[in-house]
Amino acid sequence: MDTKQQILKAIEELPDDASVEDALERLYLLYKIERGLKQADNGELVTQDEARQRMVKWLK
Repeated sequence: MDTKQQILKAIEELPDDASVEDALERLYLLYKIERGLKQADNGELVTQDEARQRMVKWLK
């Protein structure tokens, strides 16, 4: 499925009372997921230990 079709599908799946903000949030989430999958495919990963270390810093 190409990008335009993915965008249209995501919008069509929103509830009838969805706001523009809801649509933008959904599209941004899908973008972030797609970007993360591409990074994983390219080997741009962090280990579980690295993730824990980063979280410790964030939670200070």
